[in-house]
Amino acid sequence: MTQTLTIRVLLVDDHALFRESVSRVLATEPNLEIEHCGSIREALQMLSQRHFDLVLLDHDLGSERASQFLPAARQEGYDGRVLVVTAWVSDTEARRLLRQGVSGIFLKERPLSELTRTIRVVASGGAWTGYPAPQTPERLAEGEASSLPVFNDRQRQVLRFVVEGLSNKEIAWRLQISESYVKAILQSLFHKTGVRTRGQLVRVAFEQYEDQL
Repeated sequence: MTQTLTIRVLLVDDHALFRESVSRVLATEPNLEIEHCGSIREALQMLSQRHFDLVLLDHDLGSERASQFLPAARQEGYDGRVLVVTAWVSDTEARRLLRQGVSGIFLKERPLSELTRTIRVVASGGAWTGYPAPQTPERLAEGEASSLPVFNDRQRQVLRFVVEGLSNKEIAWRLQISESYVKAILQSLFHKTGVRTRGQLVRVAFEQYEDQL
């Protein structure tokens, strides 16, 4: 009879409620052992102390990003697999993570049962390719060839003020335009960058469009 090996998983997420809830559910699965922590620093310390087969890694860890983890983990001698589990990640960051060697990017909106199956696939050497194009590995080369959109002067002005934390009303006053026009420009920025919120827009601005600020 073939013995099923236990998969040792480390969940790294800065939201305590999420990681504790997910860990509690995953711990009920057969042949899964799960531990969790809230930062890359803690994760590296835990990896240096004991063996893990797979790291489930959030992309946005407050002041840390998932792309900082893999080089540091490899330097510490970790040779296991990494699956990014996140609510959202920009195209540029997704491509960077895939180049670094993560086994996939799993969105938190998907069912927990699907995450359980994905853990087993990735831990056994497979890859998760369910992340929407153009971030999938199959379209990575195509994505690399595409260029980032260029903002016009008005979009650039509004983006700078959004990064500074100004409200729509304050931006309208600074630029001497209507608040509804500011909202329209924001929508165009959302569309161009592929984001849905101001917070995501600010993060993407720093990650991808710093040269246009």
